[in-house]
This record gives sequence, C-alpha cells and structure tokens, in this order.
Amino acid sequence: MTISAPTRRGFLAGAASAGLAVAVGGPARAADTPQRGGHFRLGANGAGIGDSLDPATYTGGTVALAMLAVCNNLTEIDAAGKLQPELAESWEATPDAKVWTFRLRKGVKFHDGRDLTARDVVASFNHHRGETKSAARAVLAPVSDVKAGDDHTVIFTLASGNADLPYLMTDYHFVVMPAKTDGTLDWEKAIGTGGYKLDRFEPGVRIAMTRFDGYFKTDRAWFESAEILAIADATARQNALIGGQIDAMNGVDPRTANLLKRVSTLRLENVVGTSHYTLPMFCDADPYRNLDVRLALKYAIDREALVAKVLGGFGQVGNDHPIAPANRYYAADLEQRAYDPEKARFHLRKAGLDGLKVQLSASNAAFSGGLDTAVLYQEAAARAGIEITVKQEADDGYWSDVWLKKPFVESYWNGRPTEDDMFSLVYAKGGPWNDAHWDNERFNALLLEARPLLDEARRREIYREMQQLVRDDGGTIIPMFANYVDATSTRIAHGPLSNHRYLDGWKCIERWWTA
Repeated sequence: MTISAPTRRGFLAGAASAGLAVAVGGPARAADTPQRGGHFRLGANGAGIGDSLDPATYTGGTVALAMLAVCNNLTEIDAAGKLQPELAESWEATPDAKVWTFRLRKGVKFHDGRDLTARDVVASFNHHRGETKSAARAVLAPVSDVKAGDDHTVIFTLASGNADLPYLMTDYHFVVMPAKTDGTLDWEKAIGTGGYKLDRFEPGVRIAMTRFDGYFKTDRAWFESAEILAIADATARQNALIGGQIDAMNGVDPRTANLLKRVSTLRLENVVGTSHYTLPMFCDADPYRNLDVRLALKYAIDREALVAKVLGGFGQVGNDHPIAPANRYYAADLEQRAYDPEKARFHLRKAGLDGLKVQLSASNAAFSGGLDTAVLYQEAAARAGIEITVKQEADDGYWSDVWLKKPFVESYWNGRPTEDDMFSLVYAKGGPWNDAHWDNERFNALLLEARPLLDEARRREIYREMQQLVRDDGGTIIPMFANYVDATSTRIAHGPLSNHRYLDGWKCIERWWTA
C-alpha cells in the first residue's frame, strides 16, 4: 500500500459541545430500538489513491470513517457533545495539568485476540511524536513523555500544562493499534479493538469490513457488515442514494438538498456544528497588513446573502472568529458584524484610501460554492468602493499550490474539539496552519495562559477575549458556518446525531442500525 503524505484535509475535525440535529424528509428513527443485522453501504467523499492505513497519514474522509469503526481512541465525544471514556475508563491530572494519568479498561481485545495493554497505547501515541510526518505531531508537541505505569495505566507528561488533553485524545489520528515487539506501532494490518474488522482496503475506491463479535461495547456495532464507497462528486452520491446503490451519503449539496425532501424513502440530516468557510489574507503583506483595510474587507461581505444563496439556508452567519455556538466557550454576547458598505468606506478612509483593488483566489475545491461566494462578495464589495478580481484557481492542487501560498484565498475548516486546538493551529504565532500570517501579542499570551487552567470560569473569560481579538484584529474573514448536511435511506435508523463531525461525528458505522 502507498503511504501518502499528510495533507491540509487532515485537519478536519469537530466540536465538543451539544448542538442541534434535525432530520427531515422521512420518518424520524431516533426512538427505534436498535437491532442487529444488515449490510450498510456508505457513499463518501475525501478518498484518494494515495490513502494509507498508517494513522500518521489519515486525511479525514473515507479512511478516517473506516478506522473509527475498526479502532478506538482513549476518549470519545458522544452524541450530546460530551466527552466520554472509550478505551480509557478514567483519567486525572495534577493541579498544574502537566501530568495526566489514564486508566485503561480491562478485558479489551484486539481483533487478533491480543489483550489491549498500556504498551499498545504508548506505541500508538509515540507514532505521532519525534521524527514523524504525522499531521497530528503538532497536537502532541507539548507532550514530553508517554509511558506505561502498569499494564492498564498510561502516564502523559507535558512540558506545559494543558487542561484539554482528554479532549485531544479524540483526534482521529490517535486510534489505538497493537505495538510490535520493538515498541513501534503495528499499523500495517489495521488491527484494532473496534466493532468492525477490516476486510478489504482499496485506496480511493472501497473499504469493506465485518462485525467483530468480541467488541467491548455491547450497545454498538449493529450492522453485520459495512462498506464505504468513494464517490467524490456530490451529485453522483445523491444519484446513488436515490437509486438505492448506497444507504447513506455525506456532503449533500445545499443547493439541491431540498429536492431530497421530496423522496419519501430518504431522510435529510441537517446538523448544526462547527464547520466554517473562511477567507484568510496575509497580515504581513500589503495591503492587508493595514488593520483598517482588513476591517473594510470584513464589513464589505454580505453574510446573510451568502448563507441564503451559497448554503441554501443550511447554516448561519459567521462573526470573523472560528468558535461556533456548538463550542464550549462560544462568546454569545459579542456583537455580530454585519454587511455595512459605509463602515467599509470609513475604514478605507482611515487607511488613507479612496478605494481598494485586491485579487481573491477562489475555487470550489476550497468549499462547495467557493466560486459563487467569491462572485457574491465581489458584487457586495463593489458597493463599498472595493474592486475584487476573482482569480479562479484549478481544483487540482488547490491545497498544495494556492492555500498558504497566495495572499488572499478561500479556505474551509471543520473546527476542533477545543478552542485551544483551533486557535493554536490556525491563529497563534508559528501555528502550522496560520494561513493569515497573523501575529497578535495579546492573543498569543492569552493562549498560553488559558491552556493549563482547570478553572472553567476563568478560561471562559479568556476565550471570550480571544474571540474578540480574532474578530477585530485578525486577518481572516469568516462569513458563515455551514451545517453538516447528510442524507440516509429510511431503512437506516439512528439515535440523536452528534455535531462533532458529519455523519454522526464519523461514528455512523458504529452507532447506526437497520430499521
């Protein structure tokens, strides 16, 4: 199998608090009693021929969906957005949040009959530390040591405290696999402790699995077998669902979502989460280094129109920071920024400008409706004296040749389990994906102050100020949050849906059942 290098899509992840899940277009199944049996066929995007079973290379998409059914993490986020134990049954921290002790469940078996031990957990995390190309390396950068206390105890020692470490354990890269005799990770066979055993892996095409009878969660893994079919095009996925070739799909095009409501055998799943569309601009390049230019561009975008026309109403307006109402520390009291051409002109005058000409690199590869977003922004900004030239970039190579390379582009994020994680990777000085080149001294200091705090009230105060700083000083326009819009056949049932990621927090194979 080919091991692919980690890509920007490896950052797709989710929130950690309760949201709203609504199913429309078919009868609700949340109250049905789960039953064993059946074969589940899922059509999903995000696959490539370079996909690998190596967890260091997971880029979201079909591989992550499959491996979260084949393997488990130390912790997980449930359908209500709450952190729950998974392979770990409990954990505790020292007062400075620098040393964390996780106690493992006893009696958990790998698919080949081996017992889960702390040694396997140590190997699984060390796989992403040190000399590695893992996309999750930055998440574990503060971890100075991972060791086994005994067969069922794992101790993480951090160079600096992090109160969110148990949430970070839910990262899909951190699935637990067996250790080899030399202490390295035995990932090649894709053996896990999850509810399903991997049968077939065809990169970019198909992943098939069958139920593992020895699964430690007796109330999960209802299907006898499941497969994920890689279908990149949303229209093709929709046609496959309507035609009965698949039972569920992710990423319904919001412009055609309402058509699915008319099909009596289908159900639309509309979940409010943390997925958001962004337009980052380099803060260390002209004209964007001028704060008033950045503010002018923020006031010149019509957020309401974008939600209505690009998202088809399946979303909500953004406020130029990445924290959504679904997040734990969302600052609901911050004034909502709205489209205001006169305020945009005011900030241009403050910058000493009568008008402004900029180029925006856009592509539907950035997000569905990326080109439409650019054109609508162009029209709205013109009324503020801002001339935006839309540069249509090729879909192929967008993430490697445009994003992080050009000064004003479109981007997409699914959010992260914690505010610290989202801010650290995308908005902090030196963050690996700081696509706006933003550097705010106060923000960076607050980030470090909040990270080790176990005091929830104080952390809430700090994260409110950080959201305000990103909104008012940052180099990223965040005009809208997009709902997770998936669709299923009515022959598939489920309970309340998670807002952690699409398809029930990527746990649909484990949590759903045949109606």
